[in-house]
Amino acid sequence: QVQLMESGGGSVQAGGSLRLSCAASGYPYRMAWFRQAPGNQREGVATIYTDTGRTDYPTDYADSVKGRFIISQDKAKSTVYLQMNSLKPEDTGMYYCAAQGVGLVVTSYAYWGQGTQVTVSS
Repeated sequence: QVQLMESGGGSVQAGGSLRLSCAASGYPYRMAWFRQAPGNQREGVATIYTDTGRTDYPTDYADSVKGRFIISQDKAKSTVYLQMNSLKPEDTGMYYCAAQGVGLVVTSYAYWGQGTQVTVSS
């Protein structure tokens, strides 16, 4: 069983930065961030391997955030971060942390956090 708790959302002007955190229990092997804007489907943002048995931790990003967002982890704290830079109004939405899935495939993830709101104003 994996439990996830997000934090760090908020409101920021375009061009600003925010960092989201997701604390995990249950030692997931992979975690990801997804987002959902009103009226839109949930979409993948970034993912990272978190398996403690690995020596490398590959990441992957949606094309829309490459070069602006960075996913990372603190193994000691069992926490994954999403550093979001150069934010745009289209980045606005509810951001969800997820665990135990495949890539950025929404339906493959078994565990979800409650979400944290990110609002970017122009």
